[in-house]
Amino acid sequence: MNNSFIWLIFILSALLEVGGDALIRKGLRGWGIGVIAIGFIILGCYGLVVNMVKWDFSKLLGAYVACFAVISVLFGQIVFKEAISTSTWAGIVIIIIGGLVIQFGTK
Repeated sequence: MNNSFIWLIFILSALLEVGGDALIRKGLRGWGIGVIAIGFIILGCYGLVVNMVKWDFSKLLGAYVACFAVISVLFGQIVFKEAISTSTWAGIVIIIIGGLVIQFGTK
């Protein structure tokens, strides 16, 4: 599996994870149990998709976290209209660097 396809899987996984969590959040804030149930299903789909990458579990989720962090902050900014602080963006940069170390580091 080439790196481009792996990053596409990571992006899809992050969208499923963040989207599922967002639905659960909305369901808990008045949208109802049906929305929560859909959120659970989407979170389950995230687990299936992210594990399509055949890496060691620690490397897989360690590198995936960088993608997840970026998408979750962007999702908060775009969907929930949150103002993202400079310290959050700085933290995202640190997480991305960590993800790159995990992905490209030696065994």
